Amino acid sequence: MTEVFFYILADEAADASARFACRLTEKAHAAGHRVYLHVADARQAEDLDDLLWQFRQGSFVPHATVAALEADDDLTPVVIGTGEPPAGFDDVLVNLGGDVGTFFSRFARHNEIVAPADVAAARSLYRFYKDRGYALTTHRIAAR
Repeated sequence: MTEVFFYILADEAADASARFACRLTEKAHAAGHRVYLHVADARQAEDLDDLLWQFRQGSFVPHATVAALEADDDLTPVVIGTGEPPAGFDDVLVNLGGDVGTFFSRFARHNEIVAPADVAAARSLYRFYKDRGYALTTHRIAAR
């Protein structure tokens, strides 16, 4: 059954959620996981694509957007997209884009990154997952 993690950010910077997503993705990739980063739109996908290359000096997270992914690519460990994940991505989901209701349960680990302005909406999501019996963990992340 899918484990659901909520990361409640204290940092109010505009790019705090994206930067945290990069750190979380780097850690998951280093542990050998395949990661799907779900974003709201193509612009957010492009921004996150750029940020993954530069968020931390010395970091390397091999990735691609769904739009740039070759149909037979089964080697790229991190993919950024706006909708249904490509086949083979069912390990780690990092949500930066809202509704994942149609596919989150196919993942072993679902990560919700919650900006300070989105806490009320996250409470509703938390209840949704709790009412359905998912294992829930909440982490409060201090501002950097």
